[in-house]
Amino acid sequence: MESSNPTLNERTFGAARVGVGEPAMTIQGTVNKTFILLAILVAGAVWTWSKASDPSSTGVLGITFMVSMFGGLILALATSFKPKWSPITAPLYAACEGLLLGILSAYFEMRYPGIVMQAVGLTFAVTLAMLMGYKSGWLQATPGLRRGLMIAMGGLMLFYVVVWIASMFGIHPPGFINGGGPLGIAFSLFVVGIASMSLVLDFDLIESASREGLEKYMEWYGAFALMVTLVWLYMEILRLLSKINRRN
Repeated sequence: MESSNPTLNERTFGAARVGVGEPAMTIQGTVNKTFILLAILVAGAVWTWSKASDPSSTGVLGITFMVSMFGGLILALATSFKPKWSPITAPLYAACEGLLLGILSAYFEMRYPGIVMQAVGLTFAVTLAMLMGYKSGWLQATPGLRRGLMIAMGGLMLFYVVVWIASMFGIHPPGFINGGGPLGIAFSLFVVGIASMSLVLDFDLIESASREGLEKYMEWYGAFALMVTLVWLYMEILRLLSKINRRN
């Protein structure tokens, strides 16, 4: 089993085989944990969103932005390398991402009123469509799909790293990354497509892992992995909508 999501792979799940008589991971348990993480994320986002319109909170939001951004990255890496920590690190990760998304969403909302609800709605619609497609058998996590997504995601990560390093030397990124032209919109659609299809592989791996009866803490880890993809999908949809609104 493999997944395009770097937090979900055979090595991680293979190290969590449950012993005889011990409670095992279930799909329902993973779903429940996912809703808990979503609730934590939304609570954090609502708090920073409510502070964004208050000029006196600018300093606090600036600090919160930096802490949540780096904190979320550290927690994501820690959880990926130490899945057994996920019952603690996954909720903390969700809190950091919620605080961060609340600030970023408020920024986009101020520039393009109504864009956040559109992005949230599209994120849930895409997720539901991917889940229905997967459960109905229309979308299957074939070896070819796995390889294709892993290559695409690896290329994207390398591209973003090169752009980031170049920016440190004063080299501006290609215009299509943030531009609202046809090429910029096509690029965002491509990234949204990759993030969307990643959900199918995550569903497949969690279902397979549940059938194999892994340890109970893997429910938190599976929920964390889905959160990583959902956060990525939401941000890419938000970027796509901002490009479209820029053209209007």
